[in-house]
Amino acid sequence: MKFHVDPDIKKAETLPASFYKDIAVFEALKERVFLKSWQWIGDENLVEQPQSVHPFVLLDEYLTEPLLLTKNKNEEISCLTNVCTHRGNLVALNSGKSRKLTCFYHGRRFNLNGEFEYMPEFEQTEDFPRPCDNLHKFPLRKWGNFLFAGLNPAFDFQQVIDKMNERVGFLPLDDFTLDKSLSKEYLVDANWALYCDNYLEGFHVPFVHPDLNDVLDYGSYKTEVYDYCNLQIGYTDENVDIFDLPENHIDYGKNVAAYYYWAFPNMMFNFYPWGLSVNIVKPLDLNKTKVSFISYVLDPSKLNLGASGDIDKVQREDEYVVEQVHKGVKSSFYKAGRFSPTREQGVHHFHRLLAEFLND
Repeated sequence: MKFHVDPDIKKAETLPASFYKDIAVFEALKERVFLKSWQWIGDENLVEQPQSVHPFVLLDEYLTEPLLLTKNKNEEISCLTNVCTHRGNLVALNSGKSRKLTCFYHGRRFNLNGEFEYMPEFEQTEDFPRPCDNLHKFPLRKWGNFLFAGLNPAFDFQQVIDKMNERVGFLPLDDFTLDKSLSKEYLVDANWALYCDNYLEGFHVPFVHPDLNDVLDYGSYKTEVYDYCNLQIGYTDENVDIFDLPENHIDYGKNVAAYYYWAFPNMMFNFYPWGLSVNIVKPLDLNKTKVSFISYVLDPSKLNLGASGDIDKVQREDEYVVEQVHKGVKSSFYKAGRFSPTREQGVHHFHRLLAEFLND
């Protein structure tokens, strides 16, 4: 299961069709990609009060990893396994206030940092407790109020945050407010990576998104590639519905309608003058994907304007074309494609990272 994507985009071929069709590859991605990268887990409001907990399942139906957010009395947030170290029972079942974590199966107790405290009927157990009797604690990174966890990460997500802050660090992320009425989930009948492929290039915009193309200046559309993330910048000819950039900003004087950040392997952060649309691509099976759109609003007066005019329509257009590609790559006669050196740098970057992690 070795993949090669030439580092020179002018010579490179895409990942082969087998990547999207092979169940063995789909399963290998769990351990080699998703367990070694980072995932969005929400914002601090999930554990708003001191001494509170929030259990959740990370990438349910794929990783299906039971996790637990906690905030102790000192307001320190931890991301822990939600699996008791005695017999594997789920520790916390409901969100809310909690001074301790006590497994309801046999009474094993932990503090909110995941440290073992007490277990009945274990007085005669030798060499107990050991470090492995604590709840496993996962690396956690914060970006404003946003939280990210790494299960067994091969890189530090802080370097992604630092890179995104170069462009959007001037925005008051702490003031972004979750709007559940604008947040949606979509089921796409396609492999998850095809959805990412589509997101990572503006090449298709004039063909698939005519309304969006009327807003964006396609000729100036730009992609920048970094280590574990990349950026697409949507410029516009219009002098309305653009970012009010500070004078020391790298793009000062330019009409920027949107910053589209992608973070490996499956996270998108779309910044508009009104706020942020977080898109999380969640594999369900080889042929089905759930895409969660999570909206954080900064300026409600700018909603539904400019490059974000009809996000739902753009999503439906993307969904349709990705599903057609999914049908196409199942052909016995399609093997691989080539990259446009001027328009598909983001897709090339994604394929390079997937090959690197799978071959590791």
